[in-house]
Amino acid sequence: MRHKAGYHGRFAPSPTGSLHFGSLVAAVASYADALHHQGSWLVRMEDVDESRSVKGSADEILHTLEAFGFEWDQPVLFQSQRKTRYQEILQWLWQEKYTYACSCSRRKIARQARMGLEGPVYPGSCRQTTTDKVLGKAIRIRTNREEICFEDRIQNRHCQVLERDIGDFVIHRADGYTAYQLAVVIDDADQGITQVVRGADLLLSTPRQIYLQQLLGFPRPEYAHIPLVTDAQGRKLSKLDRAHPLSADNPLPSLKAAWAFLQQPPFLQQPGSVQEFWQWAASAWDMGRISLPSCRQCATTQTPSHPQ
Repeated sequence: MRHKAGYHGRFAPSPTGSLHFGSLVAAVASYADALHHQGSWLVRMEDVDESRSVKGSADEILHTLEAFGFEWDQPVLFQSQRKTRYQEILQWLWQEKYTYACSCSRRKIARQARMGLEGPVYPGSCRQTTTDKVLGKAIRIRTNREEICFEDRIQNRHCQVLERDIGDFVIHRADGYTAYQLAVVIDDADQGITQVVRGADLLLSTPRQIYLQQLLGFPRPEYAHIPLVTDAQGRKLSKLDRAHPLSADNPLPSLKAAWAFLQQPPFLQQPGSVQEFWQWAASAWDMGRISLPSCRQCATTQTPSHPQ
């Protein structure tokens, strides 16, 4: 791939099972956008929560991506190998008094909290805690009333006030794992990611990530949140329920179906191989064709379980 300076995209699956069609749609959108802009494209294995990882899934995911013609430009990054880096950032945030330890249970929070955009808004019960004893406690980041806005390439303008809409959120869990919201911000910055193309279930997470980027002095990528693929009941496809696994033996029909789902231009000539598919995708990709009403519906009706 010939790289256009300044464009760096990524696809970040979690190794909790086989890739399914919903994962493929996200990967196709991310990779096609990178190809179209002559950018670099990376794969990151988001296994920060090692307790959820399924043995062999990472290798299977990478094998499937290769069979579908994806090519990444750097070695795959594994979050499970970056604990020292995450701890370094956590320590800095603690020293700067951006964080505090929280011993509240989910049940206690649910009893006291009002509902926000993604569930109960943490009521700040431990916000005045001054203890340095954090073992067995969650670490929360202090939010504020500043409105955070960003222009999504599909969703247009989106805004949140974190203190009101989300509350002080966890960046390090009581069980010892770094929370996704912090890990992804550190990884995107360290890998120089400039374009994040991912599912609309993560739209509401983006202001939290932008807030962390601001605190840490990290650059802000551009974001594009694509429609989610749902089952007959309107639920997001999940690797955890083994929904619609992909076949590495016959990738072309699934690639064509993902292209159609993303509402991309019809083929002038049907591709006869994976290579021909990606040649067409590189030239014909048009994110502007993805319909906004569909994305809005996905973003507001789906509950995220784990990032893709």
